[in-house]
Amino acid sequence: MRSGSLLLFAVLAALPAEPARCHTREELTLQVRAAEIAFAQSMAARDLASFRSHLADEALFLNKEGVLRGKAAVVAGWKPFFEGARAPFSWEPERVEVLDSGTLALSTGPVRDPEGRPIGTFSSIWRREADGRWRVVFDKGCPPCDCPPKP
Repeated sequence: MRSGSLLLFAVLAALPAEPARCHTREELTLQVRAAEIAFAQSMAARDLASFRSHLADEALFLNKEGVLRGKAAVVAGWKPFFEGARAPFSWEPERVEVLDSGTLALSTGPVRDPEGRPIGTFSSIWRREADGRWRVVFDKGCPPCDCPPKP
């Protein structure tokens, strides 16, 4: 009887803690938007640990100098932005799109200086990880576009 109890315990322990739940694309879009807002809030709050928690281990951040490859390199490269009492810039998602598969998402929007003036745009690719959290896998900022609006 004891081996049967151990087997049952082992089977139950292997089951997921909460049943798998399907999400609509709209629900996933809201999740990514919330993740991007929390990511941006880490800069405003001057919280490098929170910033780090939003990064995938293999994150790539592209900048003028090249590529920051991996979570440790991204954190090291962005650490100077977290020094000082005032954030040097802020960002917010303007548009979020999620693949129908619910595995990847794009967030993009304006980057602003401390006075709130637009100084660029950002694009981040988010991946839904095994734990269900969305984490940034690619990020790139660009100067503002001087292109005329599309009709």
